[in-house]
Amino acid sequence: MTTRRAFLASLAAATAAPRLGWAAAGSPDWLGAAKEPDGSYGLHGIRTDGSVAFSIPLPARGHAGAAHPKRAEAVAFARRPGHYALVIDCLTGVVARELTPPEGHQFNGHGAYSQDGRWLFTSEQMAADSAGRVGVWDVGAGYRRVRDVATGGIGPHELRLMPDGETLVVANGGIATDPEDRTKLNIETMAPSLVYLSTDGALLEQVVLEPDLSQNSIRHLAVRGDGLVAFAMQWEGGAGAATPLLGLHRQGGAVVLAEAPLAEQMLMKGYAGSVALSGSGREVAITSPKGGRLHRFAVDGTFLGAMARADVCGLATHPAGYLASDGLGGLLTVDADGARPLARGEMAWDNHLVALG
Repeated sequence: MTTRRAFLASLAAATAAPRLGWAAAGSPDWLGAAKEPDGSYGLHGIRTDGSVAFSIPLPARGHAGAAHPKRAEAVAFARRPGHYALVIDCLTGVVARELTPPEGHQFNGHGAYSQDGRWLFTSEQMAADSAGRVGVWDVGAGYRRVRDVATGGIGPHELRLMPDGETLVVANGGIATDPEDRTKLNIETMAPSLVYLSTDGALLEQVVLEPDLSQNSIRHLAVRGDGLVAFAMQWEGGAGAATPLLGLHRQGGAVVLAEAPLAEQMLMKGYAGSVALSGSGREVAITSPKGGRLHRFAVDGTFLGAMARADVCGLATHPAGYLASDGLGGLLTVDADGARPLARGEMAWDNHLVALG
């Protein structure tokens, strides 16, 4: 099993040579973290046909990542709350940098590059009180930390760059957690929000749900090219609730909550693990690994259908509709006609698929 010491030693092998684009790394379309058959962990590049372009060992369980828009370089984030993020040259597998948040900060599993690849934005929280921060890193200066800005909430999870290239959308989960064991400390008073920030840190808009949904933690995001934001939620209130787990929003507008018929909503077990828009952009879907379900909706919130799949969680836009992954090594495409097996490996795919480009 690869050790953390071996990964740190690989830092010395990184060079300053010009880096090539993703085509040189086998032309992957997505990145996915996984648990390997021997119990170790890896980061994989996945092509449209489901084949694996490359596989790179990770020192511990990964969560999500960020793909550089111009070169074959990715940041793999530790399972939250985490204290490291690895900048990986996906051509060589070399760990070019290990990013560490400042004292008192924790990474929260997600990040995003600016459109030109000059900046990396990281989702973080303060260990003491879970106050949300966005870390800003100068990529050209060797990922030098330059500043951090408030997210306007607590417990941020995923963040995305909006199509204008100047705005970040952040999912503030609203949950304060113990910095050591992730115990949830404020379920009765949690306050999730969807926040839009300028890339220089100005708060542009903050969206909150109705009081009876204040325990619906906003977690994951998908963004369409015209600025439509889809957000997936996880219910932290009492068991047996059938609350909506998908929201749709445009800056300056009202939230549209998408809800399945009651029986299907119950099968989701209050948990949406990933969200993605379809290849056509006319649909959006969410997954529930706890419920073994995938739900499809029109972008006006109309329920379109469901699919059963054990431990399904990873979800991304695919030309055929969606690409989904599960904890049993399966990759499949999903569209209005159902699911089609694409590939199966020995690995157990983790929660997310990260699109390149």
